[in-house]
Amino acid sequence: MIRTDRIVIVGAGLGALYAALELAPRPVLMISPEALGDGASSAWAQGGVAAAMAASDSPEAHAADTVTAGAGTVDAEVAAMVTRVARDHILDLTSLGTPFDRAADGGYVMSREAAHSAARVVRVQGDQAGKQIMETLIAALRATPSAQVIEGALATRLETDGDRVTGVWVSSAGEPSGEVLISAPTVLLAGGGSGGLYAHTTNPPRIRGQVIGMAARAGALMADPEFVQFHPTSFDIGEDPAPLATEALRGEGATLINRHGDRFMLDIHPDAELAPRDIVARAIFAETQAGNRPMLDTRAALGAEVLTLFPSVAETCARAGIDPVADPIPVAVAAHYHMGGVAADQNGRTSLEGLWVCGEASSTGLHGANRLASNGLLEALVYARNAAADIAQALPQTEAAPVAVSFPDGGNAPDRQAVADLRQTMTDHVGVRRTASGLKTALRTIARLEDAHSDDPSFLNMTATATLIAAAALARTESRGGHWRDDFPAQNPDLAHRTLITLRDAMALRDAAAKDAE
Repeated sequence: MIRTDRIVIVGAGLGALYAALELAPRPVLMISPEALGDGASSAWAQGGVAAAMAASDSPEAHAADTVTAGAGTVDAEVAAMVTRVARDHILDLTSLGTPFDRAADGGYVMSREAAHSAARVVRVQGDQAGKQIMETLIAALRATPSAQVIEGALATRLETDGDRVTGVWVSSAGEPSGEVLISAPTVLLAGGGSGGLYAHTTNPPRIRGQVIGMAARAGALMADPEFVQFHPTSFDIGEDPAPLATEALRGEGATLINRHGDRFMLDIHPDAELAPRDIVARAIFAETQAGNRPMLDTRAALGAEVLTLFPSVAETCARAGIDPVADPIPVAVAAHYHMGGVAADQNGRTSLEGLWVCGEASSTGLHGANRLASNGLLEALVYARNAAADIAQALPQTEAAPVAVSFPDGGNAPDRQAVADLRQTMTDHVGVRRTASGLKTALRTIARLEDAHSDDPSFLNMTATATLIAAAALARTESRGGHWRDDFPAQNPDLAHRTLITLRDAMALRDAAAKDAE
C-alpha cells in the first residue's frame, strides 16, 4: 500500500486534465492507462463544444434545446446551470491557447448540429476540437508542478471503509501485474464511458465501462445506465474502433442515402438528417438491416472542400480508399456516448464519501435520455471545475511528495475471447433496438462470462457496467431517447423520470432472468 495526500484522479481525458489544472496548486496524482493524450475519448471528439457565443443566441435557448433533446428526463436546473457557464469555459480555453476557429472579425465560427435551434458549436479546424483542446490542456498540465501523472497504470477497483472511498487499486496497463493500493484522501473518477462494451463503437479501445463498473462494485448509486447513444454515422469500413463521420458534415448539408440513391430521412422526420440522433440512428440501422447500405453523401454540399474543412474525415477516407468528392461514404450505427453512469450532484459528488466524478463516467441529469450534440465536452468542463472547487473546499491545503509505484508480479491477462463475446452480446441484444427476451439473454450471457473470469477485476468492471445497462433497459418498459424497445415502442408518461439503481438492484434482475430460463 502507498499512502499519499495527493488527490487521485482516475483518467487522463478532458475532465481529468481540466480538474487537475483547476485544483492547482493542490497536489494531484493522475492515473492514466496510456501515454498522456492517447486513448482518451475527448481527443476523438470531432464536433466541438456547445455554447451560446453568438449575440443572437442565449443560454436559455441552449438549455431549452438540451431539455427537448433529452426526451423528458433532463434535470432542468442542471441544464440551466451548465448552459449559463458555457461561455466562460470557451473564453478560458481560448486564454489557455485553444485555437478555436475564428471569423475575420474575431468572432467564433459556429457550427449547427442536430437538434440545436441555432449554430452554437465552437469548432477547431473543422473536426479537430477534441484533439486540439486536449493538446492545449496537456501543455498546460506539463507546466503545472502540482500535477503528477502515472502513465501505463490501470485503476481496477476502489478501496472503501463503509460508505467512504479511501483509495484506489491499480495495476499495470501493459503486461499483467499484481495490484497496488494507493490510499488517498479523495478520488475523482474521470475515466470515460462504456462505448467499447459494444462490438461497433467509436470509442478508444480501452473505454469499456471499467470506471463506471468500478464505482458500481464499490456500492455507488448509478443513474440512467440504459440510455446509450449510438452515433448514426460511423465509417462502415471494417475498423475497430469505427472512425467517426462527424455530425458537422450533416450540419453543412451532407445527406443520407442508401444504395439505391434514396434520401431516406426525408420521410422519417421534418428535420431529415438533422433529426435527433436516436431517430437518425434507428433509420440508418433499419437501412443496414434491410441490406440497403446507408451512405453519407457530401458531394453536393461540400465538394472538394470536405478534404480541407474536415481533415479527420479526409484522412479516414484516404485510408479506406474512398474519394468523398466523387463517392458517398458508407456509414453504420456505433455505440458512441453513455448518458448514464455514476450518479452525481451539481458538484460532482457521488453517493460515496470521498468520491467525485466528472465527464462521461458520470450521470448528472444534463443529457436525459438523449444527449444533445456537443454537450459532452461541455459537461466534462463544467463538472471538472465544479468538482475541483468542491474538493478544494472539502480538503485542507497540503504538500505531498511525488508517488513512486512499482507493480508486483502476478495478475491475469485479459481474455480476449471473453471480451469479444461480451461486446457482441451487447451489440446483438442491448443495442439500438431491444426486447425483453434479448435483454434477458444478454443478462444470462453476462453472468456466465463473469463467472468464468471472476479472477480479472478489469473484466468484472466491464460486466458490472454491462449488467447495469441491460438490467435498467429491461426494467424500462417503454421507448425513450436512446433506449428503444421493439416490444414497448411508445413512451410511457409515467416513466418520464430518471433511473436510479445500484449494482445490487441490477444483479437481482439478472438473477431473475436466469431463473426465467430454468
